[in-house]
Amino acid sequence: MLDTLRPVVEGLVATFGPNCEIVLHDYRRPDASVVAIAGTVTSRRVGGAMSEIGLDLLAQGDTAEDKLNYITRTADGRTIKSSTILLRDDTDHVFGALCVNLDITELRLAVKSMRDLIGEPEPAAMPTTLFSDDIQDVLVAIIGQEEERLGRPLAHDTRQGRLEVIKALDSRGIFQMPRAANVVAEHLGVSRATVYADLNTVRGVRAG
Repeated sequence: MLDTLRPVVEGLVATFGPNCEIVLHDYRRPDASVVAIAGTVTSRRVGGAMSEIGLDLLAQGDTAEDKLNYITRTADGRTIKSSTILLRDDTDHVFGALCVNLDITELRLAVKSMRDLIGEPEPAAMPTTLFSDDIQDVLVAIIGQEEERLGRPLAHDTRQGRLEVIKALDSRGIFQMPRAANVVAEHLGVSRATVYADLNTVRGVRAG
């Protein structure tokens, strides 16, 4: 099916113009999931990594649902409206996704000007999503999000605190990436063996 969708990738961008990007992902190779891409909204290339949003969906397995019309902000401050449409085989197994990314930064600036004129308040801040060809960049971004959520430095945490972090990261699909244990170990200030031991503990608790 992925091969049959490759012409769709180019065709949709030709239809919607330069502020549109279409990305075809193969979830069976999550560290290099981009198998086709047209447009330059996220500046990724074939062989690039999925974002943390894709990892979250991957972690949900076959229970995942399409994620439509969500708004995020890139690291350089642009506003992106996206939809992630999951691809399934005839057994309903999720094996990939077709993602639509629209750069609506200029549209939002126009809306802001009108909102300022009529005195409406600003909407809530949008989450920042990192788009990168290197999966390690994505892993580091997710770890940083968890550090911000917990409100404490993760390096050399207590064992209980470390287990909390490992559980949160596991729920987001991070350990499906080949290099994840090394990256997590470096940020937690422990060995890779400790990360795997903690991961087994967390999964055992969760399974029980």
